[in-house]
Amino acid sequence: MMNNISVYQVDAFARTIFQGNPAAVCPLNAWLDGDVMQAIAAENNVSETAFFVEHKDGYSIRWFTPTVEVDLCGHATLAAAYVLFEMLGFTGDVLVFQSKSGELSVAKNGDKFVLDFPMQKPMVCDVPQVIQQAFGDAVQECLKAEDYIVVLNSESAVEAAKPDMQVLKGLDLRGVVITAKSVGYDFISRFFAPNCGIDEDPVTGSAFTQLAPYWASVLGKDKLVAKQVSKRGGEVWCEVLANRVHIAGDATLFMQGIINIKN
Repeated sequence: MMNNISVYQVDAFARTIFQGNPAAVCPLNAWLDGDVMQAIAAENNVSETAFFVEHKDGYSIRWFTPTVEVDLCGHATLAAAYVLFEMLGFTGDVLVFQSKSGELSVAKNGDKFVLDFPMQKPMVCDVPQVIQQAFGDAVQECLKAEDYIVVLNSESAVEAAKPDMQVLKGLDLRGVVITAKSVGYDFISRFFAPNCGIDEDPVTGSAFTQLAPYWASVLGKDKLVAKQVSKRGGEVWCEVLANRVHIAGDATLFMQGIINIKN
């Protein structure tokens, strides 16, 4: 017996293909075994594959990198919303996803998709030796939440950073974000998570649940425009609310197909 599973590859936080962060999206009628979803994610070989199942109150969603399941992923949630709104004919105003990180909603605003995610306020911490070794004298401040948030002393330091991934594998959190105030944007960032099978993530939606409250406090404003300055790059619009963060971006379809699984 062969199961055919639809798969879409969507460039999230991008207006055109070959930019932003590619995510694979697999709509399911029922959950597959976890090891099968992990194998599909490894085969897709993009930073995250999102799987979702419809139920009476909305959808449940799970995310897998090529090597592990994760608790929260922004760009793959945005990609899943794109597939539902643009490809599968969802006609409501707001999508509601149940996840390991609680209830997540996505609304469409013009061409943009607006994620409503729980805020993670990073707390100031000592600079771990691993981070000092990876980024050197450019480190200005270090904070932690789900990831380490490392504030560097300039935009150019963020753009030029070439950390040793073997060194960063010594981190005890999911990953590390480096960030700095920007001339063209409110701030810029880059994200590294080699322990999750992602050396550098092109655009990391979930990181902005930590970055947005930090920069809102520093800059004294609740609405921010940022850019993740990876090789592909992507623009992100943020709004900080009481205990939530709205994270908005564009998305575009790169590819769709069928996965054939023989039982």
